[in-house]
Amino acid sequence: MYYVYFLKLANGDIYKGSTRDLKRRVKEHTAGKVESTRHHQPVILIGYEAYLLASDARRRELFLKTTEGKRLFRQQYRDILNHYSLQGGEIA
Repeated sequence: MYYVYFLKLANGDIYKGSTRDLKRRVKEHTAGKVESTRHHQPVILIGYEAYLLASDARRRELFLKTTEGKRLFRQQYRDILNHYSLQGGEIA
């Protein structure tokens, strides 16, 4: 399986990435081993999608980074994003 995953960063941004090994990749992010999220700790996994093909996962990740993809993502994850905004970014 290939995964597209979403992390809520301490600065309020959402990081979108893709990987074949979701557990390992999230551990790398939380340990500060990923340059793009290192300075925005803590990071919280708020969701992921699974795909059989790497090409589908990569295409979805790239789409979610477009203006239209960001808009649709905010609609789909509205309740989760509101929850973490109200909680100050902490896990409830």
